[in-house]
Amino acid sequence: MMMNHREHIELEKVLPQEIEARSFEIITEELRDTPLIPGTEPIVKRCIHTSADFDYAKSLVFTEDVVKHTLDALKKGASIITDTQMGKAGINKKQLAKYGGEVYCFMSDEDVARAAKERGITRAAVSMEKAAALDKKLIFAIGNAPTALVRLYELIQENKLHPELIIGVPVGFVNVIQSKELILSLKEIPSIVAKGRKGGSNIAACICNALLYML
Repeated sequence: MMMNHREHIELEKVLPQEIEARSFEIITEELRDTPLIPGTEPIVKRCIHTSADFDYAKSLVFTEDVVKHTLDALKKGASIITDTQMGKAGINKKQLAKYGGEVYCFMSDEDVARAAKERGITRAAVSMEKAAALDKKLIFAIGNAPTALVRLYELIQENKLHPELIIGVPVGFVNVIQSKELILSLKEIPSIVAKGRKGGSNIAACICNALLYML
């Protein structure tokens, strides 16, 4: 006779509309006395909520006054550039549109693919160049491609770009840590960076959403 394992597992009774709130309660309880920079808590907690990874409480690096600066930029209609369609899909475009902003991802554009092939560089790098040509306030949410961060660093050094914010959270092993350190070396540019190898398009999107929900 097969036993029903569920009989021995106590499930928490939570209404569907209360699941997210309960999740954040658990995160807050488990963080306990972990020191967080005042004003950054919603961002850190949403990264943990997205990944179930409490390392983000220690690995996320925020430049001074980055949250206040970014909220001001969003209120003034700043748009968001992502390096993946997945990242673009995860951002709350309806909330962003309330303030006049849009989300762009140029990775699938034919001109980007063609230029990348001709020049022997990544589409992510060419996408950053295409974004730099936009006459808009820009927030970059990079969750996949270290080469996007490297090209952003170069464009800033060349005075071709001055972003409102760089979210530097690519995930992986090749040049990931180094590209994040390049962004952190830009003392005049507001940034939120996940030090180390962890990150991802989902983390880039959830940081954008945490900021949007703070408006």
